[in-house]
Amino acid sequence: MPIFRRVCGVGLVAVAALGLTACGPDNASDQAGGGPAATSPAAAPATSSAAAPTGAAPTGGKSAKPSAGASDEPEGFCDAAPLPAGQKWVYPVKGTTTTTLVYKDTKTACGVNDVVFEPVGAEKSAPFAPAAKGHLNSVLAPSKDVNVADLVKHIGECLTDPTSTKGFYPCSAGDYKVAIDSAGKVVELTERAHS
Repeated sequence: MPIFRRVCGVGLVAVAALGLTACGPDNASDQAGGGPAATSPAAAPATSSAAAPTGAAPTGGKSAKPSAGASDEPEGFCDAAPLPAGQKWVYPVKGTTTTTLVYKDTKTACGVNDVVFEPVGAEKSAPFAPAAKGHLNSVLAPSKDVNVADLVKHIGECLTDPTSTKGFYPCSAGDYKVAIDSAGKVVELTERAHS
């Protein structure tokens, strides 16, 4: 019986050794940068969030799907579903007060984790309606409904330091979904959370 155990033990060690070598690279070109290991996510070059715009109507959120990856199409999250009438994605800028939102319109661009909204064009402004609502969102803290004064305070803090997590509320990326009524007044402004 001891001989049988030794033969089985040697056989198991040999099988384990073969299994370990089977997990290694298929050929030397993998280690030289020419094989599949060179195209792994860790080795792949980073995708710029400022890729070519798609012209799709912006929405935000995680509902967008990555592109098919065809060689002539940009990769990543490039498209966003349209917003309801009277809503759009904007980027607030300096000059926003408790009475007036100063902003730039945005265009969509491909992003790695989600569609990106880039500020474009000249600054615009719209007055806040008396009962305007604000909603702050961040991946670092729960959503928070706020009044216009707190919303403007948050926008100001984030314009001063876009990476701030110590101010009134953690900053996201500066994208806000705005709802404007038929009189041209801001009735709701919702921050978009970014990871």
